[in-house]
Amino acid sequence: MLDLRRGIGTHQPSVISLGQVWVDIMMNVDSVPPQGGFAVADHPKPSIGGSYRVLEAVSRMGVDAEHAGVLGNGLWANFIRQSFQDNGITHIGQDRLDEDSGFRVVLNSGDPKKTFIASYGAEAHGDTNTFIMLEPQNHDVVHISGNTLMDHTAAGVDEFLLRAGTDPAKRDYALVINPTNTLRLVNDHMLEDLVLARPIWSCNRQEAMTLAERLGAPIDDSKVTIGGGLDDFMHQLCDGLGATLRAPLVVRVGSLGAWVREPGGETMHIPGFPTKAVHTRSAGGCHTGVMCAMLAEGRGLPEAVKIANAATSIAISRSRNGIPQCPDYDEALALLKS
Repeated sequence: MLDLRRGIGTHQPSVISLGQVWVDIMMNVDSVPPQGGFAVADHPKPSIGGSYRVLEAVSRMGVDAEHAGVLGNGLWANFIRQSFQDNGITHIGQDRLDEDSGFRVVLNSGDPKKTFIASYGAEAHGDTNTFIMLEPQNHDVVHISGNTLMDHTAAGVDEFLLRAGTDPAKRDYALVINPTNTLRLVNDHMLEDLVLARPIWSCNRQEAMTLAERLGAPIDDSKVTIGGGLDDFMHQLCDGLGATLRAPLVVRVGSLGAWVREPGGETMHIPGFPTKAVHTRSAGGCHTGVMCAMLAEGRGLPEAVKIANAATSIAISRSRNGIPQCPDYDEALALLKS
């Protein structure tokens, strides 16, 4: 989007997220109650969820972070707007005055899988015109999250993808997609348009496996064991999926780092930085946000992923209410140097 405040010829590359932002209300319970049951939550606290964590990580790297999604009008939207202001995030998207932004209740009973109850709001009620005014400039990075691909706002994402075209070399900005764990629910038409746009794909291993299965390129993970075999499998996964996508691919594997494959190149392992984790929520947003920020600064993909690995390692060691806290750029760089 053209920002006249910057002036002509003074464009500072930004990371622009088309992702949805909502409020999470985490409730720790002894167990998820059955139908008609009762449970007491321990100190429930609201936090900002969705693509906010990507944008927060971008801002902490010292890069301009802009949210192009829809914000509402009300209690939750005001909470989001205040968090944007406090963390250097600019909202450049549409505003809806007729409804509030949505929220999610997250029930955490200590099991690996949490229970989610969603109340959708303004963020999910976009249309084909939601991103019509968005015109990324030179070296910007446009981020698309899987959480924007399943409701009315997906029509706006699809319209943007059609304008972006199918040849990354003809775009003067980068396009990054992190599909999230909702990939199984994205319709075939939307997934086809995503693949044709040939963005940089940033996934965890589960998401990459799901993507490979949906694209008809199943990967055999039967040889992956706790004792070994992961490196061979990751090369097989990235080579097969990357060739199918014809696009750059990043697959994260927690403290082990990430595997990266660029079209025409070899799959390479970018090691992680093992640390004591204290988080209960995913750190994928931190990794994706830092990677996007480094791409906006002109770094190559392997270097961007290396810095993202370091930042994520720090983030999971200092969570707040279970949410990983992304460090600033200097902290991430210090870990790299050490």
